[in-house]
Parts: sequence; C-alpha cells; structure tokens
Amino acid sequence: MSTTILSFQNRVVIETLHSEGRSLRYIANYLGFSKNTIFNELHRLNSEYQAELAQTDFEQKVSQRGRKSSLTKNLKHLVEEKIQVQKWSPEQVAHAYSPHERGSNENRNRVLRRFIPKGQAIEELSDRQLVQINWYLNSRPLKCLNWRTPIEIFLLNLRH
Repeated sequence: MSTTILSFQNRVVIETLHSEGRSLRYIANYLGFSKNTIFNELHRLNSEYQAELAQTDFEQKVSQRGRKSSLTKNLKHLVEEKIQVQKWSPEQVAHAYSPHERGSNENRNRVLRRFIPKGQAIEELSDRQLVQINWYLNSRPLKCLNWRTPIEIFLLNLRH
C-alpha cells in the first residue's frame, strides 16, 4: 500500500469508481491505497463526493498548514507607520535557539561571562564593578561597527 498523498487523478478515479457503486476495498486495491484512506477521502466533503471540490479542499487545507501569523491588521499598520514615518529599519529577527544567527550577540555574551560567570547573580556586583564592565564592553572595537567602538558610534550620533 502506498502512503503518498492522493493526486487529482486519484480523486477522479475515486469519484468515477464510487459513482459506479464499487466498494471501498475495490477502489483501495485499484489505486494502491488503504481502505481507510479511501473512506476518509470520500468523507472529506459534507456532500456527494466530487474530485474537483475535494482537490480544492485539499489545496486550501495545505495552504493553511503551519504556524499562524501573529501579524494582525493593527500591528501591520503600526509597523508600516514606524518604518515609513519614524524610519524604523525592517531587519530580520533571529530565530529562537539559533545562536549562529546572532553572532555579535553571542560574542558579547561570551565577553560578559569573563566578568560574570554563569550562576553568579548580577546583584552581587557593586555599581562600580558594573560601570567598569560596561566601559570595557563599550570601548572594544567591533567588526559590525567597522572596527569602531560603541562609544564612538554613540558620540557620532549625538553630534548629528
């Protein structure tokens, strides 16, 4: 027995054989599918089986598979406004559990771990220590900033 998806041609054969009064077992053996597949296909629609309608129903259900978009009309309008009016940059967001998509972020985390090992509460550090760590991180040249420091970029943006 085959486990492939029914094609439109298979659906036409099912419609023809079913209208001739053939049994589920006969149709299943003829096409090489299980009897259950043929049964489910014949009950796909809540009306008399028609291959064309069944194919349309199948295609519609396939197109709706997967994760639903969380982009509502209001959110879409807000984002478009931010991009056009406030000149937001429509950057791609990295996927969860994909550190290779966030190279500079992972690098910064590794540098930060030199000062704050995993498991150590950040509350244990004094304000002075936090300022020193912040200064160290922001005074390191970064490739993504064309080998300038975050402080340099910040000061350049203040002037403009």
